[in-house]
Amino acid sequence: MKIKVTSVYVDDQDKALRFYTEVLGFVKKTDFSQGPYRWLTVAPAEDPDGVELQLALNNNPAAKAYQEALFQQSQPAIMFFTDDLNGDYERIKGRGAEFTMPPTDVTASKIAMLNDTCGNRIQLTQLARWQG
Repeated sequence: MKIKVTSVYVDDQDKALRFYTEVLGFVKKTDFSQGPYRWLTVAPAEDPDGVELQLALNNNPAAKAYQEALFQQSQPAIMFFTDDLNGDYERIKGRGAEFTMPPTDVTASKIAMLNDTCGNRIQLTQLARWQG
């Protein structure tokens, strides 16, 4: 088995698509509608055939309560890993992202947190390289 698609709930799919493509640099993979339902996914530009992130409209009351609780507790809805946190921080900040935590050293890694403009916090993580 392997992970092919994972979802993040968003309050506005068009706004989420703009953020995840124009600010984070992902590419749109699929976008189709059937009636009121819209299936929208993005993928990393560096690996467009890898794992996709579904930008799912949050019209589910239980999911909405969960999303709001995570956001209020400053917990990330999703984490992305990078080999250049400082570079990604500067690039994404330069595109207008609102960071709630700049790159910060924590145990065995460096992290930064930002809002995705659609109801979620995102954590960017760079794992520490151990010298042996």
